Amino acid sequence: MARIRVINEDEADGELGEIYRELTSSRGRLAEVHKIHSLNPKSLRDHMALYMTAMFSRSPLSRAEREMMAVVVSATNKCRYCVAHHGEALNHFWKNRSRVDSLAQDGYSSAVLTGRESALCRYAQLVTEEPSSPLVDNVLEECRLNGLDDRAILDATLVVSYFNFVNRMVLALGVEAEENVGGYRYDAAE
Repeated sequence: MARIRVINEDEADGELGEIYRELTSSRGRLAEVHKIHSLNPKSLRDHMALYMTAMFSRSPLSRAEREMMAVVVSATNKCRYCVAHHGEALNHFWKNRSRVDSLAQDGYSSAVLTGRESALCRYAQLVTEEPSSPLVDNVLEECRLNGLDDRAILDATLVVSYFNFVNRMVLALGVEAEENVGGYRYDAAE
């Protein structure tokens, strides 16, 4: 149960009601992470703008790569909510539940990944745990050797940063996953 008051869909009116309707229309349904912003509708709009940029805008990173990094960051932070939601999204692309579960539960070193995927996962975990580590330079070199240019690295950093932000909101405010975490539009573009 959330640690703060949340306004549900049936209670929402005005700006919040409009945002809820927009989210349901564009994303397929409303998530608990959306509702945690209900006392400050502007923060919900801003949060979703950042999310859509990080996860859906044009990028050298595929949607699957971004969802994979979301799972790695969220697993590193022990955010079960985001692991469940973004694991479901990643499975939409990978279509391999055991591979997704291996990534989420055992980490990227035990999952079957390409060199590029491994480099992105290593980067996501390192930046989550120790963003100023001197090892970041080594991992960035590995990313470059696996075909990632500076724009891809910027986008990867945006994904990692976004999920560290949202993991902390979810964990601090006690956001719990819905019974069914699927049913969203995973291919929607901005």
